[in-house]
Amino acid sequence: MSAACALAGAGLEVHLVDRRGYLGGRASSYLHPGVSEVIDNCQHVLFGCCTNLAGFYKRIGCLGKIHWTSEMTMIEPGGRRSRLGSIPFLPAPLHGLPRLLAAHAFTSEDKFSLARAFRAMLRPIARDTTETLAEWLVRNRQSKGAVDRFWRLVIASALNAEIEQIALPYAAKVIRELFMNSAYAGRMGINTVPLSELYAGVPALLAVNGGAAHLNSNIDSVEWDEETSCWAIDTRDRMLSTNFLVLALPFEALQALLPKMPPAECAEELAAQIARHEHWPICSAHLWFDREITDLNHAVLLDRDIHWLFNRGKLQLWRNQKGSYIELEISASRRFAALTREQAIDLALRELAEFFPAVSSANLVKAALVKEVRATFGVPPNIDRFRPGPKSPWPNCFLAGDWTATGWPSTMESAARSGHLAAEALCASLGETRKFLVPDLKPRGLMRFL
Repeated sequence: MSAACALAGAGLEVHLVDRRGYLGGRASSYLHPGVSEVIDNCQHVLFGCCTNLAGFYKRIGCLGKIHWTSEMTMIEPGGRRSRLGSIPFLPAPLHGLPRLLAAHAFTSEDKFSLARAFRAMLRPIARDTTETLAEWLVRNRQSKGAVDRFWRLVIASALNAEIEQIALPYAAKVIRELFMNSAYAGRMGINTVPLSELYAGVPALLAVNGGAAHLNSNIDSVEWDEETSCWAIDTRDRMLSTNFLVLALPFEALQALLPKMPPAECAEELAAQIARHEHWPICSAHLWFDREITDLNHAVLLDRDIHWLFNRGKLQLWRNQKGSYIELEISASRRFAALTREQAIDLALRELAEFFPAVSSANLVKAALVKEVRATFGVPPNIDRFRPGPKSPWPNCFLAGDWTATGWPSTMESAARSGHLAAEALCASLGETRKFLVPDLKPRGLMRFL
């Protein structure tokens, strides 16, 4: 969508083909038949540092449908709370230090460990290092509490992988962007409408130049005509002819499409790159109660399988929710993903009651479980060697997707960046210099000198 809208804004006629009946891919919403509610496939958030995602949202007119917050509440089993967040008048990277030092969730040893780690993160880290985050944590003498309650939860959730499988440069990027560069960069944004509703402006933007969004259209074959320099795309219900093609696909979808593509030099190399990627799951439990169970909009839940709570009833007031609609997120947990629906819902309810006693007296009205087994790609050491750029092995064909070479981990920001990079490459092939990529935020405070 970011590629399509950028190119449409540059005056091109763009046709967006999606095999589903709604836009958004892995960051979308749909009517769940089991509960008769529109739900997101899982909670996706953005941060102030997500400049290209925010730029895409601004282009399609939905940036005002994001709720922004600079605070994060951590809750221990039993209910004790710690509030993290920034003190705006303190210069970066000191803006988050006072509340971290006051947090009950961390012991004095934990706080010294985290301070030591943050200081070490100020030093440059080589992009080609083979060190994992877990190895680096051992080397920097991180306490068990710091590992379990910060690194395994906050950082591993952001990258959706276990710390043993996270490349150190990506962990350092998360730390610097979310906690150190500036208070603005670390602000968290949460959608106040269903994810697919955010994208309502996309078809209208494409239509300005005669383009369209073609939903429920699965690509059956793709052929290149050398004489006309055009691509012929068979979507089963229609044929599309185009001068340029952007394959904005998850890596496994592109892998399935490769046999249908024309023979090309370096196509085998691309296939080999794709083969080096693997998936990590995200699960979400959607629970509807007959009464309020918490006054919080969102929270981080410590020491249990469930990791994040989002109070959908409070964040999405248009629902006119009676009682509570709670969404629980479980990141990077293949064990949880292997549970049956009944086992997963029962476990989520038992653990939720440890944080919010009102759950025990509330009636569960309905529940839904969503398992995104292909939610993200992993970021192990040296994965950047296998992330292709926007140019493909085929003529007038470009690649996009969060897994391509964006410099970011598997996030909506990476997806938006990939679309902007592909759009720039396409325009360059036309002899036009266009800049769609939105620059990173500049560090503030003391971070300007570090």
